[in-house]
Amino acid sequence: MPPKKTFTLLSWNVNGIRSVEKKGFLNWLPSVGADLVGVQETKAHPEQLTPVLRNPEGFFTSWAHADRKGYSGVAVFSKRQPLKTTIGCGVPEFDLEGRVIQTDFEEFTHFNIYFPNGQRDETRLRYKLKFYDHILDVFEGLRRKGRAVVIAGDVNTAHKEIDLARPKENSGTSGFLPIERAWIDKLVGLGYVDTLREFRKDGGLYTWWDQISRARERNVGWRIDYHFISPDLKPRLDDAWTMPEVMGSDHCPVGMRLVF
Repeated sequence: MPPKKTFTLLSWNVNGIRSVEKKGFLNWLPSVGADLVGVQETKAHPEQLTPVLRNPEGFFTSWAHADRKGYSGVAVFSKRQPLKTTIGCGVPEFDLEGRVIQTDFEEFTHFNIYFPNGQRDETRLRYKLKFYDHILDVFEGLRRKGRAVVIAGDVNTAHKEIDLARPKENSGTSGFLPIERAWIDKLVGLGYVDTLREFRKDGGLYTWWDQISRARERNVGWRIDYHFISPDLKPRLDDAWTMPEVMGSDHCPVGMRLVF
């Protein structure tokens, strides 16, 4: 039998790629052993980045930035060259915020996404929900074509009470509203797998902590960063985890491994 091929995938909201570069990101990237790292909230245009960050040795990179500087943005660092890379999701009102990179490999299509935050006002909540609905249509369109799908990123919603430290106090807060959580219910109802919950059923597994209140020290957090996979990849899922020990952002990375 040919040797098995593994893919270790990481996702991390870095809360400013230039900030984490100063904190050792370029040393961490090759040392962590990932085949692909998707980062969100890069908050930078390519011309604002150092050459070595734009194209680190050993990685193929792709970048999507918001029209507005210092806001949003995503990037992908991949050891394997994708068959195809698509920047954006085809809707101008979403793509001008630099939220999506789609990378196609032989085995699956990977989405690195910074989902909108709905906390500012009702307009942004409607924008968030509109984005949710559109991107789900994109996923399902690929599935109808027979493609396996990996969804990685900051979803900006905690799914269930176990996914945040204080669910009752936040029941009326965007990020834990019933209408937002219902979208994840719909995603899972269509067969997509919350990879972490295949291996870890316990609480306290958070990926974002409020910095002002020093919540990370007390582990008073939210799990809003995920890897979801289409059901055809479930037999390939080998492990999934969070990485709270990795500092540098108000989020921590999340990881998963597929075996083919």
